[in-house]
Amino acid sequence: MRRARATDYGWHWRGRVFRPLFRRAFRNKRGVGRWGEWLALRHLRRLGWDVLARNWTARRGEVDLIACHGETVVFVEVKTLLDPKSGARPEDQLSRQKIARLEDLALDFLRRYELLEAPLRLDLVAIETPDLRRFDLRHYIL
Repeated sequence: MRRARATDYGWHWRGRVFRPLFRRAFRNKRGVGRWGEWLALRHLRRLGWDVLARNWTARRGEVDLIACHGETVVFVEVKTLLDPKSGARPEDQLSRQKIARLEDLALDFLRRYELLEAPLRLDLVAIETPDLRRFDLRHYIL
């Protein structure tokens, strides 16, 4: 069995969105989540935000994206749903416990990098896609 290499998961231009060359690699939950995080990163950069970190990990968990919007440090949670026909929405996957964990992680990040005076904000980027080509991206301020 051949091992996957980084070049096996490249991107090529087709239409308006980069699409994975080997779509079956993105059919699992982790791959779809990475694809959604990439779209959210692209969205934030187009808004002109400076992205500080991706997948920042601490003892309590992980933050998908950390960005600066002006003076505000924004902690972004990305939720991606592959099959929007099921009636569920990505926004419904964000629980109160997850929001509380994000707040704790945000304070850990600000303490670690001595940014306690900086204002912080939590955002949610919800992405629905039927086929990894077309997608609906919604950005919420929590």
